Amino acid sequence: MFDSPTRHLALTGASNFRDLGGYPGRDGRLVRWRRMFRSNHLGDLTAQDIDVLRGLGLKSAFDLRGADERLASMCCFDAITVHSLPIEPAVLVALKTRLLSAEPLTAAETAELMRDSYRDYVRRNTPAFRALFAHLLEDHAPLVIHCTAGKDRTGFACALILNALGVSEDLIVEDYLLTNRHYRIDPATARSIELPDDVKAVLVSVEESFLAAAFEAVHADYGSLDAYLADGLGIGAREQAALDRRYLES
Repeated sequence: MFDSPTRHLALTGASNFRDLGGYPGRDGRLVRWRRMFRSNHLGDLTAQDIDVLRGLGLKSAFDLRGADERLASMCCFDAITVHSLPIEPAVLVALKTRLLSAEPLTAAETAELMRDSYRDYVRRNTPAFRALFAHLLEDHAPLVIHCTAGKDRTGFACALILNALGVSEDLIVEDYLLTNRHYRIDPATARSIELPDDVKAVLVSVEESFLAAAFEAVHADYGSLDAYLADGLGIGAREQAALDRRYLES
């Protein structure tokens, strides 16, 4: 029901472009379709892809990539306004540091590095997510939120948004894990990553434990998700009501 054929838009140049609509939110009201999307980066869109996005009336993109990532592959759809909310890919720095040691890197260690990066979304990058929510309260829809693969920074951002709209935890995790069905890394890029295959597999996928690590950090540092939304992200009762009006069906 919730993973309808309209959720995933099979673009040639963005494999992980998905609609966040259709999930039951607060008071049973559905998240509006065709208002918020999530994706991997928009630097490889084809002319046909751009026609699809133009047909959606897409107005804004919120780019969570770090500075170098963004410059390496700029959005090629010039009909939308791009807002840069940079979150540097700290996991890559941690990987490089780990690879300099004499011990081989294992898949289990890589998964823990990923969980650490999710904890850092809360402990180091909350200002970027706060800025995103401030934009969501303005008239920027239809909009898309993306990073490089559209799975980690974007995954946490979208989990926060769906949480704020009252979507159940089970459905939030279900949406998050859809990346494993739809994201496809470019084969040439995959070949250029000089890591064991099991380590690569961790890096190009998502696990429920990654998202759980971020929410564990929320509870450890703020006490509850509601407190994080209010104190970390600036979503009090008035802002909550405004989000509901904008993104939930009547």
